[in-house]
Amino acid sequence: MKAISNISSVSASALCIEEIQQIESSVAQFGSPLLMLDCDIVRQQYQSLQAALPGVILHFALKPLPHPDVVTTLLAEGACFDLATSGEVDLVASQGVPADQTIYTHPIKRDQDIRDALDYGCTVFVVDNLNELNKFIPYKDRAEILVRLSFRNAEAFADLSKKFGCSPEAAIEIIACAQEAGIYVKGLSFHVGSQTMNPQKYVDAIDVCNQLMRDVVALGLPALSTLDIGGGFPVSYSHTVMPIDQFCEPVNAALAKLPDTTTVLAEPGRFIVAPAVTSVASVMGQAERDGQIWYYLDDGIYGSFSGLMFDEAHYPLTPLRQDNQCYPSVLAGPTCDSIDVIAQNILLPKLENGDLIVAKMMGAYTSATATDFNFFKRATTIVMNQHISDELRVV
Repeated sequence: MKAISNISSVSASALCIEEIQQIESSVAQFGSPLLMLDCDIVRQQYQSLQAALPGVILHFALKPLPHPDVVTTLLAEGACFDLATSGEVDLVASQGVPADQTIYTHPIKRDQDIRDALDYGCTVFVVDNLNELNKFIPYKDRAEILVRLSFRNAEAFADLSKKFGCSPEAAIEIIACAQEAGIYVKGLSFHVGSQTMNPQKYVDAIDVCNQLMRDVVALGLPALSTLDIGGGFPVSYSHTVMPIDQFCEPVNAALAKLPDTTTVLAEPGRFIVAPAVTSVASVMGQAERDGQIWYYLDDGIYGSFSGLMFDEAHYPLTPLRQDNQCYPSVLAGPTCDSIDVIAQNILLPKLENGDLIVAKMMGAYTSATATDFNFFKRATTIVMNQHISDELRVV
């Protein structure tokens, strides 16, 4: 097999000495596979977005990483939270999050979902159609509504407006029907899509919402006080993205055109947690197939790398073993399913059984969507820098 020299894309030089020592000691203590959650990075990401969007109230979207230590870390930073299920209600309630620091943004809900949120004390909900609005007639004295608009975005990882949201014309109809039913409409919301690379998508949506808020007043309907600009703020996987402060400059300029009394919310998820988790997997076995070395890891598509199937995230991969000679290789997961392949046609040094593969940017849509398929247990999550204890904790 032909060796290829000096490949840098999978070099352990991407890791500092302290990181390598931390990884090796963690595997020695807890085994593999591991997910290493660094709460300091959660704090840093939250603070950087907060600085980039001054005056915007950030509600962390729990969906990408609904972990108790993420909740408590962000709560200590003064964050609010975006909920979408009764399970997420239970999580924030168990961690002492005040209900008035939450909103419930799933556009489609069962009656029990509404009651669970209201019983907790969360009163702000999202709707995008009349059928959903009518569910709040029994709760009109307790609930406040945001009407979600649709802004299609084929460039995003996930075009969330394909599934949710309505047109401005439909939004006016919903607002008018809400007034007749005695349901309070607090404002508007939108989500331009996950991993949105172009800030103009936010600007265009904000401008439409700004005009719609003015149209509502012109029609004699109650003025809207709130705009939720959703999430979708990009992070760097295999390609560098625009720095968040630069990305948000045009967004802030568009927000400045809103009426002075408008409260602006956002729902960041991936941006806060994606960089905060490092995955560590070990080589279970290996074989040569069609001129490439196949390395079988103890984590894969059905585990922490589940996002490769639906999220299009390309996680930076690094072997701890160093060698100038690299060979065409495949990284496969542990299950008996043939689709369980993490990376193909990559160049790696010759690895031994037990060698470690490290993946960065593993905080979003990884552990949250992992399974126990084939009875391979999910990766163990260890928590660092929570400041409750100086030691690593297993959760």
